[in-house]
Amino acid sequence: MPNRSKAPRMTDAVEFHLSLPPYRLYELDNGVHVYALDLGQQDTLMFNFIFYAGNCYEDRNLVAATTNHLLKNGTSGRNAYEINEHFEYYGSYLSRHCHNETADITLHCLGKHVHHLLPAVAELVTDAVFPQEEIDIYKKNMQQHLQVSLKKSDFIAGRLIDTYLFGRSHPYGRYSSLEEYAGLQRGELQDFYKTFYQHGRCVIFVAGKLPSDIYLQLNRHFGRLPLQGHLQEKDEPRHPIIPAAAKKYRVTNDPAGVQGSIRIARNFPNRHHPDFQAVSMLNNVFGGYFGSRLMNNIREDKGYTYGIYSYLLNHIQESAWLISTEAGKEVCEPTIEEVYREMKILREEPVDAEELKMARNYMIGTILGDLDGPFQVAGRWKNILLNNLDEQYFYRGIEIIKTITPLQLQELANKYLQPEQFYELVVV
Repeated sequence: MPNRSKAPRMTDAVEFHLSLPPYRLYELDNGVHVYALDLGQQDTLMFNFIFYAGNCYEDRNLVAATTNHLLKNGTSGRNAYEINEHFEYYGSYLSRHCHNETADITLHCLGKHVHHLLPAVAELVTDAVFPQEEIDIYKKNMQQHLQVSLKKSDFIAGRLIDTYLFGRSHPYGRYSSLEEYAGLQRGELQDFYKTFYQHGRCVIFVAGKLPSDIYLQLNRHFGRLPLQGHLQEKDEPRHPIIPAAAKKYRVTNDPAGVQGSIRIARNFPNRHHPDFQAVSMLNNVFGGYFGSRLMNNIREDKGYTYGIYSYLLNHIQESAWLISTEAGKEVCEPTIEEVYREMKILREEPVDAEELKMARNYMIGTILGDLDGPFQVAGRWKNILLNNLDEQYFYRGIEIIKTITPLQLQELANKYLQPEQFYELVVV
């Protein structure tokens, strides 16, 4: 019997041994890879159908995102209402998302209904018809949404900083306009769909309590389709990155506005760079969580903002290091000064042991959360595999978190936290 008079030993997160549950790899008859994670006790499943059909593949802005959104808005046999009714009848949830390199269809459902739902997903991949009335509704809704968003300083700041970092013609730097929505044509959506969905490259992730015949069901409904397998890194489309020449910008979007949106950012290599994981640790100390330097100074001490964070963007071709916050317009410039002041301190003074310990525990705790459940584990694997990495990347990251020294962090700060390397934007 436990001794209730004695408190249990407290264990720091860094003492935990973390392991990434392995997947089982299947290959469908057409070469499509299925990464299966049989985890969990509940009768729930997540299917993630990933197509190489993101912004990088479109010839005209908005075509990839529009095609992805309208996949469930009508097939030759069912209209949008009937498709939604089918998925709701079986208690499932179907979502679509378009990213820079990839686009996906995600299905959450009960395992006992898989045989009713997978054929419906396959129907969207093979037989979406893009009714003109659905396109018109989508265009009108998106234009209205954009008109509202354009009044917000944070929305404008997010668009502009990406353009400064990557260039207006790069997929990472593009943004939407009312005219581009108006110009969308049904024919170009159908062409994109045929190339990148009906005959596209696909990867499938499935996680949860897997039925014993999951491979057979996936192969029956997707293995006979004219899909292609995983895209090789050498075949990925490359777009030239053309950053803006000027580094400092002040934009007035609303003359009567009382708040400014601040973005401070620099270009940064992708996950294959040897410094990426170590810089993630430095970023955590700098502005990556609620106990960071930026939060303690600019929120807790100065009271300039409700929150300020820094993070590395989750892009495949190239990343960026971004500091983001909103502040009263009269304190925007002092806020920027304090950001640079914290950079200077990290360059000149080693991080003390207690602060580093807290940052280590936070990062390990975050990874523990990412491993808490089959869907989260699938998300971790997806991030690794789509970035053309392997499981050793995960374990190297754990080792860096546990062993990186204050001197190494200081060296990284001197290498990357130089104010002249950063773009600086304030939108009021």
